[in-house]
Amino acid sequence: MQRRLTLLASLIITHFAAYAQTCPPAAGALSYPVTRTVAQQDVYHGTTVADPYRWLEDANSEETHAWVQQQNQLTQSYLGQIDARAAIRQRLTTLWNYERFSVPFKEGGRYFYSRNDGLQNQSVLYTMKSLADVPRLLLDPNTLAADGTVALAGLAVSPNGKYLAYSTAASGSDWNEIHVRDIDSGKDTNDHIKWVKFSQTAWLHDASGFFYSRYDEPTEATKLAAVNYFQKLYFHKIGTPQSADTLVYERPDHKDWGFSAEVSEDGHYLIIHGSQGTENKNRVFYKDLTRKGAPVVALLEEFDAAYSFIGNDGPVFLFRTERDAPRGRIVAIDIRKPAVANWKQLVPESANTMVSASLVNNQLVIDYLSDAHSLVKVFDLKGKPLHDIELPGIGSAGGFGGKRGDSETFYSYTSFTTPTTIYRHDLKTNKSSVYRQPRVDFDPSAFEVRQEFYTSRDGTRVPMFIVAKKGLKHDGSNPTYLYGYGGFNISLTPAFSVANLAWLEMGGVYVVPNLRGGGEYGEAWHAAGTKLQKQNVFDDFIGAAEWLIEHKITTPAKLAIGGGSNGGLLVGATMTQRPELFAAAIPQVGVLDMLRFHKFTIGWAWTSDYGSSDNPDEFKALLKYSPLHNLKQGGCYPATMITTADHDDRVVPAHSFKFAAAAQAAQGGAAPILIRIDSKAGHGAGKPTSKQIDEVTDRWGFLSRALKMDAAGKPVVGQP
Repeated sequence: MQRRLTLLASLIITHFAAYAQTCPPAAGALSYPVTRTVAQQDVYHGTTVADPYRWLEDANSEETHAWVQQQNQLTQSYLGQIDARAAIRQRLTTLWNYERFSVPFKEGGRYFYSRNDGLQNQSVLYTMKSLADVPRLLLDPNTLAADGTVALAGLAVSPNGKYLAYSTAASGSDWNEIHVRDIDSGKDTNDHIKWVKFSQTAWLHDASGFFYSRYDEPTEATKLAAVNYFQKLYFHKIGTPQSADTLVYERPDHKDWGFSAEVSEDGHYLIIHGSQGTENKNRVFYKDLTRKGAPVVALLEEFDAAYSFIGNDGPVFLFRTERDAPRGRIVAIDIRKPAVANWKQLVPESANTMVSASLVNNQLVIDYLSDAHSLVKVFDLKGKPLHDIELPGIGSAGGFGGKRGDSETFYSYTSFTTPTTIYRHDLKTNKSSVYRQPRVDFDPSAFEVRQEFYTSRDGTRVPMFIVAKKGLKHDGSNPTYLYGYGGFNISLTPAFSVANLAWLEMGGVYVVPNLRGGGEYGEAWHAAGTKLQKQNVFDDFIGAAEWLIEHKITTPAKLAIGGGSNGGLLVGATMTQRPELFAAAIPQVGVLDMLRFHKFTIGWAWTSDYGSSDNPDEFKALLKYSPLHNLKQGGCYPATMITTADHDDRVVPAHSFKFAAAAQAAQGGAAPILIRIDSKAGHGAGKPTSKQIDEVTDRWGFLSRALKMDAAGKPVVGQP
C-alpha cells in the first residue's frame, strides 16, 4: 500500500483531460536537479489529487533553500551561455536612462511630483510652491537601502501642507510601514506605523492625524505566507505611538471584509469603502467628522455593484457606479434619504466604459475606454456634456485630479510608441500644454501600431494591439511575444515600455489582446472570464495565437507567450492546453496551483474571480485548467522560464516552485524548463531599476535562443 501511495505521489494526478501526444526525448535535454516527491494526497469532493511537491510550500526550510539554489544555478548557467545577453543589457541600460515623471498634484498650497533621472533604482519625490519654482527634494527612497530594495509605496499630504505621510515597502513585500515627514524641515517625526497592507492614508483637515488600515501583527516565520484576514481601520494621532491608535471600524463577523478610507474635500465626512476580496463590488459607510462620537453609518451595504466616491455637496454624495450600468454611470445620493428610488442620475451609461471620474473646476472630468484606449469627456454638475479633452492619439491617459475649485488639472498620456508625457490642462480654456516630456534614445516613426479584431472560440469579438517595426512581413518569420492578463476587471491599454522597445528593436513583434476577464468593456466583459467561465480567457488567448499564425505574422516556432500574476496563470493554462502552438512561455509570478491558492496571504480574495476548490462545481472547473495539475508526463512543452521572487507575498513562490518541479519531471522533449528566483524582490511593485534590467535581459535573452532569432542565435540589437 505504501509503495502504491509513493508511486501515485510521484505523479501529478490529472482529471477530465486526456494525455497530450508524447514526444521522443531529444539530444541536448537539460539534466535537472532531483526534486524529492512525497506521498501527499488530498480528497476534494470524492476526487483524489496528489501533491508530490507539497514540501516546497515551506519557503523557510533548509531543503527548499537548497532546491532554490540548485535551480538558480542551473538557470544562470543556461542563460550565461547566451552571448546576446550582453548586447541586450547594454541596449536596455541605454534605453532606460531617461527622465521619468509622475503626474503632479497640489495640496496645501504646494505641488508634489516624483522624478527618476534615468537609472535611479527608485524615483525621488519633489515639492514646490509654484510651477515656476525650483523643485526641492523632499524624499529620496534611494537613501533608504543601498541596493534600492526599499520603495515608496504610497503617500498622502495633509490638507494644510504641513505633513507628508509616506509608506515604504521592503524587498517587494506587500507589507508597508508608514512614516511622517515635516515638509518644511524635511525631517521625519517619531510617528511610525507597522503591519499596514492594502491601505490608503486619509488625513483629517486639521492635520492632527490620519486614518489607515492594518492587519494584526503576524509572526516572523509566517509574515510572507500566512492568510490575511480581519483588516481593521484605525486613526493615528500625530505625536503618539501606534499602540495608542484608535480603532475606528472592524467587522469581526466578516473576516474577509477589508476597508479603505478617504475624507471628503470639505472635511465633513469620513468615507469608508468596504471590500470583500477582489470582487468588483463594495459597500460604503460614512462617519460625520464634525460630531464627536458620531457612529459609522451604512450607506450602501447590499454589495450589489462597484461604487466610487467622487465628491459631495453637503449631504449629497456623488458616486461612479456600475449598479444598473455595467459600463458605469454617475449618480447623486442624498444620505438623508438614501433609498434607491431617490437617487438622481447625473451621467448615464454610454457605449464606452467609464474608468474614473473626478470633480475639478466644478465640473466632472470622466475618463472612458473606447475599444481599450482612452477617451476623456467633461460634464457640468447637472450631467450636461461640455466638451472632450483632446488627446494626442490612440493611447492611455490618467490623472485628472484636483480640488473642486481648481481650474487646472494634470494628466499623463502614453502609447506603445510614446513615452509617458505629462500635460497641464486648463479647464477654463480646454487647452492642454506639455508640462514634462521625456527624451528616449529611439525613433518612434520607425514603428507602427495597429488594432485588429478577431473571433474567439465561442464567436466573441476580441480586440488586439499589434506593435512592430514598419514594413512587417507576413511570411511567418517574425519572432512574436504575445502578452496577456484577462482578469480582475483590469484593462490592458496602450503603454510605453523600454523593455518592450528593446524587443521591437530586436525585430520582435509585441501583441496584446484584450481578453475577457478584463475591464475593457465593463463588468459584463469581466464576468464572462470568471469562475465557471474562466476557460473563455484561455480560449481568447489561444484565438489570438491562431489569428497571428493564420495571418502569417508568425508561426508556432517563432511564437512566445508571457504574462504575470493572473497573467502567469494564463500562460500556464495555455501552454498546458495547447503546447504545440508555442515555442516558448514565460509565466511570471503566476497563480499556478488553482486548488490551494486561497490558503496563502491574500489568495482567498481571488475566489471572486476564480471560485474555490471548496465548492464542488468550481473545483471541477479549477482542476480542469489548473496549470500544476494539467502537466502530462512525456508531453512536448515549449521552452519555459518561470519567474518568481523570495519576498512575493501576493502570489507566494510555492506556486512557481511546484510548477517548475512538476514541469521538469513531465517534459518529454529537449526544450528547457527553467525557474528564475529573484532575491530581495516581491510581486513586482517597487522593484529597483537595476533588478528590472536584469530580469528583462534574461527574458529577451532566453527568448532569443528559444525563437532562434537569427542564424547565429543572436538578436539584432541597436537603433532601428
